[in-house]
Amino acid sequence: MKTFILSGSRNPKGQTARAAEALAEGLKSGGAAVQIVYLAPMRIERCRQCDEAGWGLCRKEGRCVIEDDLAGLVEKMRGADAVAFATPVYFGDIAESLKTLLDRLRRTCMNEAGKRGIAGKPAIGVCVAGGGGGGAPNCCVILERILGICGLNILDMVPVRRQNLDMKVEVLRATGKWMAGAAL
Repeated sequence: MKTFILSGSRNPKGQTARAAEALAEGLKSGGAAVQIVYLAPMRIERCRQCDEAGWGLCRKEGRCVIEDDLAGLVEKMRGADAVAFATPVYFGDIAESLKTLLDRLRRTCMNEAGKRGIAGKPAIGVCVAGGGGGGAPNCCVILERILGICGLNILDMVPVRRQNLDMKVEVLRATGKWMAGAAL
């Protein structure tokens, strides 16, 4: 099983990275091959809302006209057996780098061609809040809604806060191992 993890974290040694790595460790222990990609340094532009109605080829053809790193990431998602999304939580919401990717992905998934290879694919979301940590549950709700619009088969949403990170690392290892078996 191949699993593709997209991380909205800028810090490859931070709390979100630690959570994503724990999920990856669990997946690997369950026999999965895992690739983690950090989105922050990549070139992913915001949606241009191409036509007067605010849409474009995304709705008509299931693809985006913007030539950046999105198309390659979508192909990696399509080529994986399962996907996971890890995000730091800012203001109770998804990190901007992941949100930008998801904004465009959900638009392309409004067309059957865009959903091909995405819809039905097992997915997990991990939302990691620093500070007081209260925004993690809200972020999970937002992420789950977007992934659902894309047609992904959401296996779990894991809220994490700075205060329970050590415990959630263990939960994420177990979740990854479970996902490797459940997603087959």
